[in-house]
Amino acid sequence: MTTSAVTHSAADGRPSLSVVIPMYQEIDNVEPMVARVRQGLAEYRGPWELICVDDGSRDGTGERLSEVAERTGPHLRVIRLRRNFGQTAAMQAGFDAARGELIATLDGDLQNDPADIPRMVDELLERDLDLLQGWRRRRQDDLVMRKIPSRIANKLIGKVTGVALHDYGCSLKVYRAEVIKEVTLLGEMHRFIPVWVAGVTAPQRIGETEVAHQARQFGVSKYGISRTFRVVLDLIAAFFFLRFGSRPGHFFGSIGILFGLLGGLMMTHLLVVKFVLGENIGDRPLLFVAILLLVTSVQFLTTGVLSELLTRTFYASGERTHHRIRWQSDPDAAGWSEGA
Repeated sequence: MTTSAVTHSAADGRPSLSVVIPMYQEIDNVEPMVARVRQGLAEYRGPWELICVDDGSRDGTGERLSEVAERTGPHLRVIRLRRNFGQTAAMQAGFDAARGELIATLDGDLQNDPADIPRMVDELLERDLDLLQGWRRRRQDDLVMRKIPSRIANKLIGKVTGVALHDYGCSLKVYRAEVIKEVTLLGEMHRFIPVWVAGVTAPQRIGETEVAHQARQFGVSKYGISRTFRVVLDLIAAFFFLRFGSRPGHFFGSIGILFGLLGGLMMTHLLVVKFVLGENIGDRPLLFVAILLLVTSVQFLTTGVLSELLTRTFYASGERTHHRIRWQSDPDAAGWSEGA
């Protein structure tokens, strides 16, 4: 059995579903989370599997997941990363292992309700979408530390990227596996998954729907106000890679040409002043500015050429994996829950 998407549907045509949950330092949430997922998908009329990814937890989350998996059955698959690689890498590990035609993701802190997943699957199919994003309209979080920064970030992301959604930060999403598997997640890109998906499918095939949200019961949040600043930096990176990811030479080259033109015009003016008007230009600040612009222009142009070479090398290598797995359930022994 491979980990590629498989067509395994019930009599009514419901597609196979993989539920991916990244978890870090969530030992108290393991058993209730698994129970909630099984309860929420009890009426799902199709085969499904649950993939829990332990992102290098040190509180015993990975061991607890393995214990629960032994009692639950082969449809619960556990992946344990060698160290804490971050939520983005944990999601990527889950996507790589997922075998379903659809993939759903949610956080492991019990704030998302797995019972929303079957409805979201139906809505994604009815609206013929490639990604359905959850919208925590009645969010049960701290106003100053979570809600206000999140609203600002959502508006900023939508303005810059053109993909306008109310709640980029909601981890409860449903994807078509064939689409999300075309996206390689790096760094902390999980915040911008709809933006990256828009790079491989039409933005019109990305939708959102209201979902339930509950206050955290166990453990502590892994996010704080500092996340706002990281979002701004990640947004700049997302904008660059979406617009110029496959042609970085155009980005650096455009700046280099602009600086070169400005420097060239200044030098032309100084040449006229020197040889036509006969004035001394050696002590003019404009001369040093022109020289600086021309040197900077050459640097940007050469950077553009080097970035083009690196981009072509990267795409030629086919490298996609940016995490290291310590242990995972045997894919050959993995099974499906046949649903209702």
